[in-house]
Amino acid sequence: MKIIAVIPARYASTRFPAKLMQDLGGKTVILRTYEAAITTKLFDDVFVVTDSDIIFQEIVSNGGKAIKSIKEHESGSDRIAEAVQNLDVDIVVNVQGDEPFIDVDPLQKVIDVFKNDAVRQVDLASVMREITNEEDINNPNNVKVVIDQNDFALYFSRSVIPYPREKNVGVRYFQHIGIYAFRKQALLDFYSLPMQSLEASEKLEQLRYLEFGKRIKMVETTHVGIGIDTPEDLEKARKMI
Repeated sequence: MKIIAVIPARYASTRFPAKLMQDLGGKTVILRTYEAAITTKLFDDVFVVTDSDIIFQEIVSNGGKAIKSIKEHESGSDRIAEAVQNLDVDIVVNVQGDEPFIDVDPLQKVIDVFKNDAVRQVDLASVMREITNEEDINNPNNVKVVIDQNDFALYFSRSVIPYPREKNVGVRYFQHIGIYAFRKQALLDFYSLPMQSLEASEKLEQLRYLEFGKRIKMVETTHVGIGIDTPEDLEKARKMI
């Protein structure tokens, strides 16, 4: 089973333009993320896929591997699917380009899902963590997921799911963490399928997979990613370095 990591890397960012090219302890954010992915030793290969000549050159000039997107894409899955369609690979793991402090544990867990899936019933694996704070549960920026008895995702939403009509039934709330591992075929199928109403309404690409019958296995973690979304986040990261 050949497993690769792909790091989608856009130069433009609404909240923090060019954040991936910012200096972080003498190296750019994207280069540190790329090197951190290699250091995990979980992958047979690691690629950055980008629409930016600047980011492309940053990676290849430092001896790394990068793939240039041919066209514009609405989602990370589309960008990754285009990049890997001609690669000989079984499992593709999406690593966030703005999280240079990679935690091995959740990546290992999504990879193990496929290693333990002898009957090939899993199309994607992803990560969730329990949230208990009411403000976190109600925050639409925190995507929630509900699962079945075998930890397969039933639905993802920005709304509170399940709705707490009855308070004392032991419901746990899970926030979806955007770490994915895909079978290559699931990615290619996604690339060819149209957006449907649920995805369009919630602006959550994972709903396209569910709407077309793909099975997403969820694994639980206590990991909280350290992403760089603002200049303030960058300053915190510099202190950590």
